[in-house]
Amino acid sequence: MTKSPKNKVILSIIILNYNPHELLKNCLLSIYGSDLKNYLLEILITDNGSTDDSLSLAKTIAQKNTRFFLNHKNLGFSAGNNSAIKYLNPDSKYVLFLNGDTTVEKDTLCKIIDFMETHPEVDATTCYVNLMLTNQLQPECHRGFPTPWNAFCHFFLPFLPKLFPHTKLFNGYFLGHLDYTKIQKIDCCVGAFLLVKKTVGDKIGWWNEKYFFYGEDIDFCYQLKKHGFNLYFYPDCRVNHFQGYSSGLAGGVSHQKSQSSRETKIRSARASTNAMRIFYRLNLINNYPPFFQWVVWRGIDILETYRVFKAKYL
Repeated sequence: MTKSPKNKVILSIIILNYNPHELLKNCLLSIYGSDLKNYLLEILITDNGSTDDSLSLAKTIAQKNTRFFLNHKNLGFSAGNNSAIKYLNPDSKYVLFLNGDTTVEKDTLCKIIDFMETHPEVDATTCYVNLMLTNQLQPECHRGFPTPWNAFCHFFLPFLPKLFPHTKLFNGYFLGHLDYTKIQKIDCCVGAFLLVKKTVGDKIGWWNEKYFFYGEDIDFCYQLKKHGFNLYFYPDCRVNHFQGYSSGLAGGVSHQKSQSSRETKIRSARASTNAMRIFYRLNLINNYPPFFQWVVWRGIDILETYRVFKAKYL
């Protein structure tokens, strides 16, 4: 465990590992190469029953501040991350949830902690997540909550955000009407890079284990807002994300095609829409009359049918 000298800020990084092959090693190397100034660092890698060589590769370069924990089976994203919470240094001030299929820039960790330290009103934050497949901002790192209206515009009327890019009414899903180059408060972000004050995570109860895969990051951010905490988007540092390497819904390393099977893609497609049902049932259902709830359920069913079809045949 990282020692905590007086007045030293400790950052705990939790990396949930599941079959990312060499990407976990690359992620660790990028962290080890970070300029942390006077900040202290501990890294907790919790493995969800990986069957590849990711752990053995990572252990060949692991430093003393890195610990490994085995879950022996795939607990899902929420439970997997929660399983590491009890091992955190009790003196940690910040907890960063970081995907193993990412790499951080040399100044990313230092800059974002500096931002948190100089802005006490910020309870959680994310940064510019660069999607390596497109070399562009991953839109999920800067988004609004998937209310029925926001989801309807995004999934069923996608031409509206394109026709009216600066109109809040039609751009609520990804907050596309806002300037992505500015520091700003947002509703939610992707769980690939989420930095939160440890005291804040303790108060909201960390990750909701009703979610297995997908949707848990949106729910986490919803709980932040529900409890009066502030989540910010900080674009002045970045993380590179090789999205979809394990899920099977996108390409992996650089432009390499995903190695996941068709069955994995189908399960991922179903999991993504099931997460929508869970989020709506837990957080939004009481805001709408029964008839409208029926419309929401049918809309999710239609979206699931499309995604499963795409996973099977496209």
